[in-house]
Amino acid sequence: MNRSARRRLTAAVLTVVAVTTGATACSSSSGSSSAKGADSKTYTVWDPYPQFAKGSDWTKLLDKCGTAAGVKIKRTGFDTSDLTNKALLAAQQGNSPDVLIVDNPVVSTLAEAGVLTTTDDNKLDTSKVDPNLLAAGQSGGKTYGTPIGANTLALYYNKAVLKKAGVDISSVKDWTSLTAALAKVKGAGKKGITFSAIGTEEGSFQFLPWYWGSGAQLTALDSAQAVSALSLWKNWLDKGYAPNSVINNTQTTSWQEFASGDYAFAENGTWQLANADKAGFEYGVIPVPAATGGSAAAPTGGEFVTLPVQDDTGRYTTSQKLVSCLTSSQNLLATDTTLSYVAPTSEVQDKQVAANAELKPWVDAVKAAKGRTSDDLGTKYPKISEQMWKAVQSALSGSQSPKDALTAAQSAVK
Repeated sequence: MNRSARRRLTAAVLTVVAVTTGATACSSSSGSSSAKGADSKTYTVWDPYPQFAKGSDWTKLLDKCGTAAGVKIKRTGFDTSDLTNKALLAAQQGNSPDVLIVDNPVVSTLAEAGVLTTTDDNKLDTSKVDPNLLAAGQSGGKTYGTPIGANTLALYYNKAVLKKAGVDISSVKDWTSLTAALAKVKGAGKKGITFSAIGTEEGSFQFLPWYWGSGAQLTALDSAQAVSALSLWKNWLDKGYAPNSVINNTQTTSWQEFASGDYAFAENGTWQLANADKAGFEYGVIPVPAATGGSAAAPTGGEFVTLPVQDDTGRYTTSQKLVSCLTSSQNLLATDTTLSYVAPTSEVQDKQVAANAELKPWVDAVKAAKGRTSDDLGTKYPKISEQMWKAVQSALSGSQSPKDALTAAQSAVK
């Protein structure tokens, strides 16, 4: 690693921002944090799935890929937020794992710090990956790794609540028709919509479909389109279509509100599918509508499989074999089913829908989704996101108007 890369890495360690989506519930990390094995036949893998213990389908797949490559796998699962710090510190110490699986917004942070190799360097084949999903791992015209799967946001709806309110779900096509549906639901004595607007990355994650659905760009937080998106949420609270609890809701507590059976709609993700099946009422899913119709771009969650920089460059060939095995079409189907993810390739997406037709709305949503660090925002995104969630909090709490809140946010970003 050259001197300039070392400086970038040191700066990244000092100012690391761990951006998480709250997409899956992870427990504390377990296992050793030592990166390298005792010999050249041991390859290390770090991932953000500590919930999968030894003997799980995930660890069995890792071992299977290791056997195919002729090496032993030493795997450690970390909490998502902790993994970023561990990866930066390991790189600074020259002790990076051979394979690193990280939340997709973190890729640009690690890439800028000089931690990751590019696909040009490591020869990973990403030709089958959907371009909008691959973009989350691109920075400065280079690609760092490949997605193992994706999750995103859509609107769950309670069929019984809508029926009681006389709402035909096929009529909900844009913001105007959605708001009209919420008014009917409230008039029928039920509750409208719940979501997470908490002052963290989760709040930004949930606001982004409405933000992008307005036509706004993350480089102009104070645009008229951005103001219209925040005004939409504020209007829902003012009219009682959404509860004041959204200001403090995580995606988990928001889901719990929807699971009560009183709400018509909930914005949430693919990771709630198992809970939806246990909710005790019939539900459906539609993409988040854009302001004037069609599907809004929702942010992509999910992880990238990357190859960190190694002093011994001869290890890349085997590491590439491991990643190719983990992300092969056959293995992706099983892995993404386990993780409740939509696969990153059309080939495997088709297999998922063939096996479970209820995944079709989610595949459509993922195809329309967008990486938070896309548009070459890279490490600028965390700062933009922080000002965005602060603006949402200010507007929804009534301390500032949507326009003033977003104007202040844009000034802070500059």
